[in-house]
Order: sequence, then structure tokens, then C-alpha cells
Amino acid sequence: MSIEIKTDSVEPIRQTYSHIARRFGEKPASRYQEASYDLEAKVNFHYRPQWDSRYELNDERRTAIRMEDWYAVSDPRQFYYGAYVGNRAKMQESAETSYSFCDKRNLLGRLPEETQKQILRLMVPLRHVELGANMNNSKIAGDATATTVSQMHIYQAMDRLGIGQYLSRVALMMDGTTGKALDESKGYWMDDELWQPMRKLVEDSLVVDDWFELTLLQNVLLDGMMFPLVYHRMDAWFAEQGAEDISMLTEFMRDWQKESLRWINAMMKAVAGESEANRELLQQWIDHWEPRAYDALKPIAEASTGLDALDEVRAELNTRLKKFGLQSTGVSA
Repeated sequence: MSIEIKTDSVEPIRQTYSHIARRFGEKPASRYQEASYDLEAKVNFHYRPQWDSRYELNDERRTAIRMEDWYAVSDPRQFYYGAYVGNRAKMQESAETSYSFCDKRNLLGRLPEETQKQILRLMVPLRHVELGANMNNSKIAGDATATTVSQMHIYQAMDRLGIGQYLSRVALMMDGTTGKALDESKGYWMDDELWQPMRKLVEDSLVVDDWFELTLLQNVLLDGMMFPLVYHRMDAWFAEQGAEDISMLTEFMRDWQKESLRWINAMMKAVAGESEANRELLQQWIDHWEPRAYDALKPIAEASTGLDALDEVRAELNTRLKKFGLQSTGVSA
């Protein structure tokens, strides 16, 4: 008796979902594509949003920026929910190791009292800025239309909440988790003249209506100067004061900012490159908000690194903006 073994291949009827095939063609799609493109509703709405009846749900008129297709803005990191959570779990694991090491050895509690006060005054109040960034990016995620844009901003919102919590833990590690250091830091945010320009800027940002103007203010201009100033220049300044250990607790912020620049730059390149009208509007917003972001950071720089450091990060931001055909108002061409 002979046995004949035959194999047959079965071709799938469809390679991917129909809405993905319409955009990318009938071929296997990546998980990012299937989890990110053309997911929001566009037609057959039953009612206008009761909180703002001027617009439909997912209305592109919520920003003055005009794009032929908002899906031209995509995430170069290819983050959908699963990929994002997996990446952040690894980053958090590394950060937790550093925080546990410092906490176990009471490295911050051993610092001179004056150095601790400098950290509480100059760095920890930024947790309030981070909460503002969380709220702003949450609003953007709710108002933006394309899912690729919305998910980048909601991930950004959750990241900013996490950074704020890390800054809170810095204060708690100083006082043995009694909360007194947090109260002291909040006092600086509420009453110290050094923080009032930043506090006003954060509060004013919360009522910016145009969501793309808001992402330009928050994620490009303010963060573009604040993160290099605080987590690079000021970090080195703290090391000169004998607080080298603080850099272990801010490594997450540096890694995060380097990664976040990828999607922010990709978004700005796509939007500014879409039309001259977009670039003109973006430049108007930069002219309005960039000097205010600089002025908000100026007292912090004066009390720590010096204005030269702030001017350096402003010049670095201008170099980024030039790649998109834009210009910082405080830096000569």
C-alpha cells in the first residue's frame, strides 16, 4: 500500500479590513495600520455634541489648519495601544529600578537642606505643568479627527501624567513620604514670583480653543524649551551643587523627550508642508506664544542655569522650526 501526501494552500479571501484595503490596497496590513486608520465615524450622526453644537462629532473645522487628509500625519514610532503599553512598561521598569535604588539608600534625604530646597523650588513644581500638559493633550485627542493624530496625543497625555507622578515621588523621597515636601513645593507654585509667569501660561493654555494651536503651544514651543532646559541644563547645574543623584530620577524624562520629538517633528513637517496658508497661520501662532513660553521659563533659568542656557535651548528650537519653514521670534534668522 502506498500513501500519497498532498498539500494545498488556501488563499485568504481578504487580506485585511475593507477600509484599510481602500487606503493601502488589497495586501496584508501592519497592526499599526489596522489599529489606527479610518476608525472614527464620519457620517450618520444622530445629534450634534451638546457641549458645542457649532460642530459635528469629529469635525475638521475645530482647527483653522486645513489638511486634504489628516491621516498624512502618522506616528513614525508605529504606536498603537499594544505597542505603546509594551514600550512604556519597559521604560517604567527601568525608572522603577532607579527610584528604588535612590529610595533604599535615602540618597535625596542625605542632600544638604539648601540643595533639597532648590530641588523643591526649581524642579518639583513642574508637576503642575505636567498636569496642565495632561489636560491639554487630552483635549487635543478629543477634538482631533484622524485616529493617528488622536492616539498620539492621548498617549502623550498619559505620559505627562506619569512624569508628574515621578516628580511628586522626588518630593516624597525627601521627607519620608510625609507629604510636607509636596506642600512646600505647591506653595512655591502658588505664591513664589518665580513661578507666576509659568502658572499664567499653563492656565491660559487650558482655554485655547483651536486644538492645533494648542499642540503647537504645548508640545512644540513650551516643551521644546522646557525639557532641554530643565532635564539637561538644570540637571547638570544640580550636579554642580552636589546633587548628582537627581539625574537618576530624571533619566525617564530625557529618554521620553528624545522619543517624543519623533512624532512631534513628523506632525509639524506634514502640516507645515501641506500649504503656504498653514505655514502662515503656524507662524502667527509662534509669534504669539513663543515669547510667552520664553518669558515663563526666564525666571527659572535666572534662578538656576542662567539665561545663556535658556537662549541656547531657544536657538535649538529655532533650528527645529526652520526645518518646517518657520522661525522663532527671539532668534535672528
